[in-house]
Amino acid sequence: MADGCDRGGNGDGTDERRRESASDVLEFAAETEDAADGDGDGWRRNPPWLILIVDDDHEVHAITRVVLGEMSFEERPVRFLSAYTARQARSLLVEHPGIAAILLDVVMETDDAGLKLVRHIREEMGNRQVRIILRTGQPGQAPERQVIAAYDINDYKAKSELTAQKLYTAAVAALRSYQHIATIERGRQGLERVMEAADHLAGLRSRSQFLAGLVGRAAALLTGVQSALLCGPGEGDGPAIVAEAGLPADLPTEVVADIVAALGDGQARWGSRHGVTVLRGRDVAPLALCLLGGPFAEGDRPLVELLCTKAAVGLDNLRLYERLNQAQIATVHALGKLAEYKDEVTGDHVKRLGRWATAIARELYARNAFADELDDWFCDTIGLASVLHDVGKVGIPDAILRKPGRLDEAEMAVMRDHAAIGGSILRDACGGDRRGYLSMGAEIAESHHEKFDGSGYPRGLAGDAIPLAGRIVAVADVFDALLHRRPYKKAWDIAEVLDLLRAESGSHFDPRVVDAFLAVLECDGAGV
Repeated sequence: MADGCDRGGNGDGTDERRRESASDVLEFAAETEDAADGDGDGWRRNPPWLILIVDDDHEVHAITRVVLGEMSFEERPVRFLSAYTARQARSLLVEHPGIAAILLDVVMETDDAGLKLVRHIREEMGNRQVRIILRTGQPGQAPERQVIAAYDINDYKAKSELTAQKLYTAAVAALRSYQHIATIERGRQGLERVMEAADHLAGLRSRSQFLAGLVGRAAALLTGVQSALLCGPGEGDGPAIVAEAGLPADLPTEVVADIVAALGDGQARWGSRHGVTVLRGRDVAPLALCLLGGPFAEGDRPLVELLCTKAAVGLDNLRLYERLNQAQIATVHALGKLAEYKDEVTGDHVKRLGRWATAIARELYARNAFADELDDWFCDTIGLASVLHDVGKVGIPDAILRKPGRLDEAEMAVMRDHAAIGGSILRDACGGDRRGYLSMGAEIAESHHEKFDGSGYPRGLAGDAIPLAGRIVAVADVFDALLHRRPYKKAWDIAEVLDLLRAESGSHFDPRVVDAFLAVLECDGAGV
């Protein structure tokens, strides 16, 4: 483009050559911003490349638009934005984060305004994707070697050397480079989202939560997704939807056909507005993940398929976890039954105890108490784990365990051994697993006879040194034991029991646990 873009002549004939070159350039048809703005729907389907012209010379803007006005790249048109100062350019860069290339003058409101803008874009905005072509009419003001070395620019052009062809070539090269970088960045971000989704799903411990989480993460994985469906084989010819995010009113026939076919042969299928991929576990029926919306780019497909691969592994792991969990539950019930044979009152007592312990834990959780210990797992586990609180009684002689009336001092010493015996049995059984029914049961068995002031047994622990599960079960255990008849005592009136809980709060019991339990009883209408 030689130079409608320069600031002025220098008396050596350059002006005439520039005017001749500019007259050649003007043979290209011009594109106006108004014309480009007309087809909004078309832009959404095929968005234009954005090129920002930053120059204080209005003629430079006009000539650039004339030269590149009909330009397109990869079947997408080019749209130009104009800024006449570095300050205007900064505003446009914020307003249009998808700008692909900048044709940037050096000397504008100051001699180095363009160079300062480069630093602002790269360092303050952190924008490493946009391609910056520096154009200067005064090369001596910003020598090429120094500028290339000191500033993160992608091309350097003296306006006097820019013919129409060279400007076109530089623009295409910039757009192609931006496209490659943007593709890499989208892929990187997509992989991050896939791995984050996989980590999130790995932490879910129920199949319904897992499937709901999968469709939610799948819907958020790609731009333009309107619905995500997870389908399994149906009873009839069509698929059965097992989880969804944004279920459409009607599924197009071709989408249903692709889901059914994918479930049959395990192959992914992609249409213009939908994609179907398959999750195949080791010993479960396949599931098809269907995304509706789009249009989807080629780079989207491997991301969705990677997510499905990770999800299939996650489903297999979840099934193994469920089997392990079921085995632990069966073990808990077996040990609980063993204790029942030794102590006739244990059966109903442990059921009530489990309900009270769970209710106390939930109330404490709602109060945000013990935030570093209480979570959903704790609340879900303590009820069943509390069944094991007296499992150590299997090691106590029947003559002591079933003696009517009070035990003497020697007999009481033997009886107190059940706490340590129960903890030992359960710790051996849990195999080092710290987050399971057996491990929590071991804590409860060992500590539910400890007292908050340190006067309990078997270790004389005090305050927060007593495991929280033990402190909770201690309150629930005493409450239920006193309310019901035992071979050695009659049942107490509930008012007497509540008076004792209040009186022993801070000595026998953790006062925070007592307060939570009283709130539970009040909500339950237990006559608090």
